[in-house]
Amino acid sequence: MLIKHHALFETNVLLLVLGIFLTIIVGGLVEIVPLFTIESTIEKVQGMRPYSPLELVGRNIYIREGCYVCHSQMIRPFRDEVERYGHYSLAAESQYDHPFQWGSKRNGPDLARVGGKYSDDWHVAHMKNPRSVVPESIMPGYPHLARHELNQPDIAEHLKTLRIVGVPYTDDDIKNAAADLKAQATPDANTKDLMARYPKAHIGGSGVIPGKITELDALIAYLQVVGTMVDFTNFDPKTIER
Repeated sequence: MLIKHHALFETNVLLLVLGIFLTIIVGGLVEIVPLFTIESTIEKVQGMRPYSPLELVGRNIYIREGCYVCHSQMIRPFRDEVERYGHYSLAAESQYDHPFQWGSKRNGPDLARVGGKYSDDWHVAHMKNPRSVVPESIMPGYPHLARHELNQPDIAEHLKTLRIVGVPYTDDDIKNAAADLKAQATPDANTKDLMARYPKAHIGGSGVIPGKITELDALIAYLQVVGTMVDFTNFDPKTIER
């Protein structure tokens, strides 16, 4: 009936606007209502945790420098991708990412499983001059990261802000944020409490500025943890909490 009298809507601005408005409402309800009928839209996987303060700052630098423009972090469940990069990515691995680093732009390799693949020294050389370790690389160098001392006085406030959007940082995490950041970048520091809060955190420092924490230290800490939180050695999809 409506199709037969479509001219009525096309020639009447008010009816056309009303029709569009109703269509948007119905479409929105169809998309949103189901989200309130399930406990969670993201399946929980053992091992996932929020980023440590140093990893979080490193991730911010990763985004600031535009690394996501050439590197995705989303391995698809296809044989060629799994054989090249590793186990396909799980949605739960990005549950604490704001924003997430999915995508298909790959001027450089996907980095979803880069954590632990290379040493800190390799990353230092690679960031300073990519062609020193990968001769065919088209990646620009980022030597300035090794020269810039890390300045993050508001790291505790950053964790507080992320808690507002659902990242489960505790009061203890926030209280010790500055100390944890420093400890993770100091090889000989006491990291017992840090490791209790952030299992599998990569401890170390580039050493490019003795006694100082650089932006490169933070970036490496982030890269070294990407894709390492979930143990895929004996991973069984049936163990995912629903």
